[in-house]
Amino acid sequence: MRLLLQAESVANEFHELTLDLSTLLDILPLAEIDVGEDVRDLVDLVRRQCRRSVAAVDPAEAALRGEILDIIREIEREIVPDRSKLEAVFERLGLDDSRSCRTEIESLEREIGDRVAEQWTAAMIALVGLVRYAKCVLYGASTPRSESAGKFSFSATDLAVPADFRCPISLELMRDPVVVATGQTYDRESISRWIASGHATCPKTGQALSHTNLIPNRGLKNLISQWCREQHVPFDGAEPGNGGEANAVSANKAALEAARMTASFLVQKLAASPSTEAANRVVHELRQLAKSGSDNRAFVADAGAIPLLLPLLRSEDQGLQVNAVTALLNLSILEANKKRIMHADGGVDSIINVMASGATWRAKENAAATILSLSSIHAYRRRLGRNPRVIEQLVSLIKAGPTSTKKDALAAILSLAGDRENIPRLVEGGVVEAALVTVGAVEVVAEAVAVLAAVAKRGGAEAVGAADGSVSKLVRVLRRGTDWARESAAAALVQVCRRAGGSAVAELAATPGIEWVIWELMGSGTERARRKAATLGRICRRWAAALEADRMARFSALTITATTTTTVAQS
Repeated sequence: MRLLLQAESVANEFHELTLDLSTLLDILPLAEIDVGEDVRDLVDLVRRQCRRSVAAVDPAEAALRGEILDIIREIEREIVPDRSKLEAVFERLGLDDSRSCRTEIESLEREIGDRVAEQWTAAMIALVGLVRYAKCVLYGASTPRSESAGKFSFSATDLAVPADFRCPISLELMRDPVVVATGQTYDRESISRWIASGHATCPKTGQALSHTNLIPNRGLKNLISQWCREQHVPFDGAEPGNGGEANAVSANKAALEAARMTASFLVQKLAASPSTEAANRVVHELRQLAKSGSDNRAFVADAGAIPLLLPLLRSEDQGLQVNAVTALLNLSILEANKKRIMHADGGVDSIINVMASGATWRAKENAAATILSLSSIHAYRRRLGRNPRVIEQLVSLIKAGPTSTKKDALAAILSLAGDRENIPRLVEGGVVEAALVTVGAVEVVAEAVAVLAAVAKRGGAEAVGAADGSVSKLVRVLRRGTDWARESAAAALVQVCRRAGGSAVAELAATPGIEWVIWELMGSGTERARRKAATLGRICRRWAAALEADRMARFSALTITATTTTTVAQS
């Protein structure tokens, strides 16, 4: 479709090439070349043909292009396109089923991301909206691809993912690589959580971030996408939340109106869906639409999708439940939709129900991620923390879930721990014990230690210090953890030593080689980790000095007592 829009410019380019060829043939020294007469005649014929060429566009293509632009202009004026006209145009385009439309959308989005033709970006974005709308109206919602129990349909343990394609934070395949101020690349989801948790440094280098802008790394994303295609791995690249494409869509009237019409059409279809299978297809489309930008999330919610999605969280159909909770997760990214979900009748309870009895781990972890998203608003964080079932089910996921589920549950707990009022409830709910058990799992140790540090910082230091093996496990992370994990472990130990009494300090100071561990962290850790390590060093030195002073005092007392006894005996 892009080439159809560019038909005139493509024709002009070919015309220019033809003229260049004509010029080259004019200056070709045939007299000096030993060729036959038939070759000379052929060259002369080609030269004359090139001179007569003109830039021309196929009239049928020009007419089709005009019809497409007419439909786009109608959409800009908020006029719903005539179905028969739309069907005729798409039939001539060869887009005669849902699959071909989906392929065309993917192709256009890839070209937009690659900036293949920047001057046509606005028109191409409008085309994406048009094709997506036509796909739903003409051919119905797509049949969802089969879902796996995990977040993606493969595991890093089953496939050797190149190191450059893994996020330094999560160690998982990056779906949406972005570059931070220091030049390091991370997956958008992981680095966004890092920044949202209050960190202002680069996890890999420890350097302070001069700004928190996340720049899409399109080159790497294309390489990852190509690798996934070669390995037959589904690649569902996230849409950038603040990238240039999102801004372009926001400024594109046709794309916005097409998205609004698509959302309205799908929600109406969902309300009238007669079967689970039909509802599943529609919810899958809503899920995809809500993934691609804040405007789309607003349109889907404004059309009334949230009250229709919430009952589907209790569906016995696995696919429908996963699509419904994922659609709700995508919608919750928009702040206005958080309010809609939190104030919807049974909204939070439905999400908790998925965490408790979801049909798949995918559904459970996306429910936990929805809690994480909702808790980014301070008032909702406190409200969610007051619900004992929220904490209970998150702790259950931490204990029993697979790695990706543990990560989302720990991230949600970390967000709840951002409010001091929630700390006693988190401690009572067994968060400390669950996090300490999870510290032994390499894949989630950073998240688990971050939870312990957050709990200790806001009033739970005594509970962390009193937990069995807490100090030794935190020291183990100091020795062998990632930069982020070591930083959090040092922060947790500082709080525990300051507030949990002398027993924690004694255990820390008595740990073999602790001085070397602290010195090594001071030299190679992040900036915050170095500060915490220095504090730990001072705590250990003061403890050692106090022990020495106490030993000397006892020795002096014994010496005085012995001297007095001897004097009395001699008298």
